[in-house]
Amino acid sequence: MLDLKFVRENPEIVKQNIRNKFQDSKLPLVDEVIELDAKNRAAKAEGDELRSQRNKLSKQIGALMGKGKKEEAEEVKKQVTAMADRLAELEAQEKEYSERILKIMMTIPNIIDPSVPIGKDDSENVEVQRYGEPKVPDFEIPYHTEIMDKFHGIDLDAAGRVAGNGFYYLMGDIARLHSAVISYARDFMINRGFTYCVPPFMIRSAVVNGVMSFAEMDAMMYKIEGEDLYLIGTSEHSMIGKFIDTVTPEEELPKTLTSYSPCFRKEKGAHGIEERGVYRIHQFEKQEMIVVCKPEESPMWFDKLWQNTVDLFRSMDIPVRTLECCSGDLADLKVKSVDVEAWSPRQKKYFEVGSCSNLGDAQARRLRIRVKGADGEKYFAHTLNNTVVAPPRMLIAFLENNLQADGSVRIPEVLRPYMGGMTEIR
Repeated sequence: MLDLKFVRENPEIVKQNIRNKFQDSKLPLVDEVIELDAKNRAAKAEGDELRSQRNKLSKQIGALMGKGKKEEAEEVKKQVTAMADRLAELEAQEKEYSERILKIMMTIPNIIDPSVPIGKDDSENVEVQRYGEPKVPDFEIPYHTEIMDKFHGIDLDAAGRVAGNGFYYLMGDIARLHSAVISYARDFMINRGFTYCVPPFMIRSAVVNGVMSFAEMDAMMYKIEGEDLYLIGTSEHSMIGKFIDTVTPEEELPKTLTSYSPCFRKEKGAHGIEERGVYRIHQFEKQEMIVVCKPEESPMWFDKLWQNTVDLFRSMDIPVRTLECCSGDLADLKVKSVDVEAWSPRQKKYFEVGSCSNLGDAQARRLRIRVKGADGEKYFAHTLNNTVVAPPRMLIAFLENNLQADGSVRIPEVLRPYMGGMTEIR
């Protein structure tokens, strides 16, 4: 969410940013919110003046009553009553204006970083760099569920009977591999100085509204019926929510946390064959990283975060690339975002396995996450998040890149301690 003062003073910058995100339907909102803000400030000013006058008149009434001038005091009381009626009108107006202003401000997108490429959708995202040599073996690589099934490692039919489409049972060595990857990712991030955390898996609506846009919430979140609780779509939500209504001394920043959680997503809409199996599902587990820092440090942390994911995948011999998200592919709260994509030898292309985002002060402004500087002044922090690893989607890349000609799956050296010393799955 932008600073209303910034919108008021820089309407053309805000409008051009909306155009850059190809959301022209939101352009009238800028003028509307500026007009509402002017009316709201006028109502507040009039209200403040009336309260000041009322206080003076109240003292005057007391003085007149003390002098026995009851009739004069009654006339002044009539003025105070009239003021009270007008104040009630003004307060109602202020409430109406403020609610509408907040709704609009929650809709106007954040100002994107100047380095973000301009494009309409994800088809115009820009490849930044590749890490590792993408290879296609001289033997056929089956679809990922077929690989899992050969190890008796997945049961989609039973999951369908129990919970419906979009769920799965992982079994045996495949389930163990899933847990091993999560455990390795946890320790990988701890070794990089991040504090490990297991957060709440449900959050209140105030936190949901603080961490994401309305459109994202509707497309992703499952609501608990009859309660003000939502199942998290990623632990970033509850991790950023941890700092709601806090003031952190500047010297205690940055806050660098890595969190484990299950994730629950509606995943609305139909998807193609490459997104069946365990590619796009309603329930999965994830290791996440978040940073709360000073504004001037967020670009540096942004680069560190996506590099962590690249390094993790490369340590497991999986080729990856980074992809700069264009303006039209950025969610409204994001300043800048880079996707990490893993190589799929079967598809002969890359696919997304993680996303790193700098949200500037948008989440902090919504959730009132502030920092107290050395001079005593308070300002909003910057927040960032990135996927460390999210199996079972990550397992697709792992199985395809480590599948051997005889059908066995090689276990990279870094993962062997988490697999009981196994060097391969047969």
